[in-house]
Amino acid sequence: MTNVEMLKKLEVPTGMIDVVLDTDAYNEVDDQFALAYLLRSREKLNCRAIYAAPFQNSRSDSPADGMEKSYREIFNILSLCGREDMTPHVFRGSKTYLPDEKTPVASDAVADLVQRARDYTPDRPLYVVAIGAITNIASAVLTDPTLIDRIVLVWLGGHALEWENNREFNLYQDVAAARVVFGCGVPLVQLPCMGVVSEFATSVPELRHWLSGANPLCDYLVDIVASYQNEREQGKPWSKQIWDVTAVAWLLNDGERFMRERIIHAPIPEYDHRYARSEDTHFMKYIWHINRNALFADLFEKLKQQ
Repeated sequence: MTNVEMLKKLEVPTGMIDVVLDTDAYNEVDDQFALAYLLRSREKLNCRAIYAAPFQNSRSDSPADGMEKSYREIFNILSLCGREDMTPHVFRGSKTYLPDEKTPVASDAVADLVQRARDYTPDRPLYVVAIGAITNIASAVLTDPTLIDRIVLVWLGGHALEWENNREFNLYQDVAAARVVFGCGVPLVQLPCMGVVSEFATSVPELRHWLSGANPLCDYLVDIVASYQNEREQGKPWSKQIWDVTAVAWLLNDGERFMRERIIHAPIPEYDHRYARSEDTHFMKYIWHINRNALFADLFEKLKQQ
């Protein structure tokens, strides 16, 4: 892929586009907002499939358990959004992280992405939004390296280049997978967490003001954030980043209305939680600022749709 071709693919798309979402939907409370935002942005985004990503933390016993819980949570959001038509297009992802940088992990999600991407072309790519560990996408690239010519990957992962380290949850769970996607030459849009997307935060009172009572989806989203606060910071001043919405929002970022971006040479995540930097790597898109108020306004408006 030439630099000209790469830069063209890294432009915010125009017109209707096809999108698949890779999500660890049960990990926190932000994936649910992102999935609903994608489903409610039908003026431009045609959701074609949803993949469950692995995760392991206090909400799961293992990557496999996290993936399975995410798989079930996807169906919950589909029901709340009135999008049961999407249920045949939800796929289980990997039960483990990559064992190394050359060995894919087979799953239904990987098989679907590899097969689905074959219907697309360099001039009409499939947009892949990933908001968890990047295992499924890296496995698909390793399974079929020609995939990189037919997709554009948008990933929320890693921290800002200027941050003190790169120990971010989506990245450090599977550094091998991150190194695959940053190094393979796929058109990549990165939304870094701390130092960039960290400013996309809200509070329970704000959510209640704008969303409570609008519909069952909104009530559910407010309730899970309130429960999350009670588990961690009850009785204290608190706000919550709704990280994953920003990855979907890049697809809607006409005229940089939701975020500011620039082209950089792709850094390579290292196993010691740093970036390796070189001027010899391919170009990628790097998000460096979020227009918090504009994006929350669009998100709230769409979530309240009946």
